[in-house]
Amino acid sequence: MSVPSPASVALSRRRFVSATGSAFAALLASGCMTRGAPIASLAQGFSGYGPLRPDPAGMLDLPEGFSYRVLSSLGDAMSDGGSVPDKADGMGCIDLGNGEIVLVRNHEMVPGDDPGGAIAKGFGTHNGRFTPGGTTNIVLDANTLEVKRQFRTLGGTIRNCSGGVTPWGSWITCEEAPTGPGQRYGDGLAVNHGWAFEVPGNASGLIDPVPLRAMGRFNHEAACVDPLTGYVYQTEDRDDGVLYRFIPNTPGKLAEGGRLQAMVIEGLADTRNWNGSAMPLRQMFTVRWVDLDNVEAPQDDLRLRAIAKGAAPIARGEGLHMGDGDFYFCSTSGGAMKLGQIFRSVPGRGQGPDRVELFFESESPEQFNFGDNLCVAPNGHLLVCEDQYTDVVDNHVRGITPDGRPYDFARLTMQTELAGGCFSPDGKWFFVNAYSPTRTLAITGPWVA
Repeated sequence: MSVPSPASVALSRRRFVSATGSAFAALLASGCMTRGAPIASLAQGFSGYGPLRPDPAGMLDLPEGFSYRVLSSLGDAMSDGGSVPDKADGMGCIDLGNGEIVLVRNHEMVPGDDPGGAIAKGFGTHNGRFTPGGTTNIVLDANTLEVKRQFRTLGGTIRNCSGGVTPWGSWITCEEAPTGPGQRYGDGLAVNHGWAFEVPGNASGLIDPVPLRAMGRFNHEAACVDPLTGYVYQTEDRDDGVLYRFIPNTPGKLAEGGRLQAMVIEGLADTRNWNGSAMPLRQMFTVRWVDLDNVEAPQDDLRLRAIAKGAAPIARGEGLHMGDGDFYFCSTSGGAMKLGQIFRSVPGRGQGPDRVELFFESESPEQFNFGDNLCVAPNGHLLVCEDQYTDVVDNHVRGITPDGRPYDFARLTMQTELAGGCFSPDGKWFFVNAYSPTRTLAITGPWVA
């Protein structure tokens, strides 16, 4: 397709900023959204915060000078009468103003899991009961991190894996579950699943769930929004997944529909590097986008039709996070060693074509081993949460400097994955989940500026 003109992008931006108001400005200032300091201002030769120190509490090892606190745990009483559900996954941080911030937290639950109390309303049912997946909101005092209230905000969904914050103060939560009546794993389900939903950061309880059908039905993982254009980028957790781009009819109003596209990389058929290094490190490729039809995909074949149109396969696209003029996304099992890749994409925004590069490819488990959720820290570093697939796991948060050097930031001693990494608006706190049993942690320390 042709790229939009600079004038049309400028007009789109004016409409977008006008529509989003103060929430947009607040989120742009948040470490959850922006990439922060330019590379030149970072400490030269930085290679990590030092060796990890064993945690006396036996949960999370951190470098000297760093500490954590537990904000929320499985079974904690919530202010709506329920209890904190299990399987805490993707998460976003949003500034509510008035001295409050909120963590919107996914729960990757399936029928049969304990929802933590009765769900009064939701999207879909299993054998007559609302499915237990969804989100909880944790409202915190922005200065002290006191938990002021926490409550369920979305119910009736399945396997809410990751998502992304929006510039207008909401969280896009994504179902990793393209199933439904008469389909695999669909016995007892009343409706088709496999959608993205939007949860306002300022929700006060269960929302009326609206599936964002125009954003596609597939094995959703993560999402991020370009604050200039309002375009939404989405990853897909399949060995042959693709990268999607959603162009909303009205920026900031995703439920009003739009156009779904898939990424084609000029001169490159496959990003996975499973059969040789077809995509070398740090080489920019030009991107174009192909329109997709029948995006509600009852056969769960959206990615296959995209690849037939030239879209580049990605090995289990997972974490996705918007930086300052670019965004990063993680492939869990890509690369020659099948240990994971990270890509960097630069939207053209009407000034030229979009571009993409292979930013990092793990060469050993010590660099990172099956990266999943990721975020861009205020200092421009990436923090990548691992999700290993072995009988005994040793999952870390791995840091990667802006020039591509990996280091260990944290090690979880629980036998579960790390997920949902994001920063507080002031950049002081890094929030992250231990998946099961649910633990939501806040980490602080002497961050490199």
